[in-house]
Amino acid sequence: MRLGKFLAHAGVASRRAAEAIVAEGRVTVDGETVTDPARDVDESHRVALDGKRVEPEPHEVHALNKPAGVVSTARDTHGRPTVVQLVRSRARLYPVGRLDAETTGLILLTNDGELAHRLTHPSFEVPRVYRAQVRRPPVGEPALRRLREGVVLEDGTTSPARVRRLAADRLEIVLHEGRKRQIRRMCEAVGHRVVRLERVAFGPLRLGDLPLGAHRRLNGAEVEQLRSAAGVPKVRAAGDS
Repeated sequence: MRLGKFLAHAGVASRRAAEAIVAEGRVTVDGETVTDPARDVDESHRVALDGKRVEPEPHEVHALNKPAGVVSTARDTHGRPTVVQLVRSRARLYPVGRLDAETTGLILLTNDGELAHRLTHPSFEVPRVYRAQVRRPPVGEPALRRLREGVVLEDGTTSPARVRRLAADRLEIVLHEGRKRQIRRMCEAVGHRVVRLERVAFGPLRLGDLPLGAHRRLNGAEVEQLRSAAGVPKVRAAGDS
């Protein structure tokens, strides 16, 4: 197994973040500093991060109803509250993707790097459902058509989205990609600036009546539904939620 993937499976970080950690020279294998995340390792190797041995831990997945003003990172250099601080767990959790600071709603946290990678990578096309309140209502058919067909942004044209109008100033938007502040930029590009944004579903999991700021650990059936939606090829038997 590649070292980056080993660290992700052990709950250190997502696969991409684990690869960056390796490149920084913070990981040793049998006492030797390794900077190549493609290095092959297995359970017979002694892998350590910052001098502390990395041991696999049981996987957990939590759903959080993120409040505004909370950032979607494990830690913040500016001292802002993070989603990790809102979830009580002994596991080394990190967020699955991101919501910008002012967006509320459903965000997942886990220590399962493979699941996190598959849920967020565009190639697996796991849908996310958002509800947006916008300025300058009503949102007309030309704007809806542009959102559905793809909007040209500074970082390229967005993929087609499913969009329906819930009210004159409210939209439900389903995306399969997750660019930075994507919905806000899409709506502004068609003349309707977002004033409130909430994510209400991620794949098969819905926010439901989870109170703002509250979290809950997903049960086994819910985790299996997420794995199925993300195309995880094999269910791990031991220690998973």
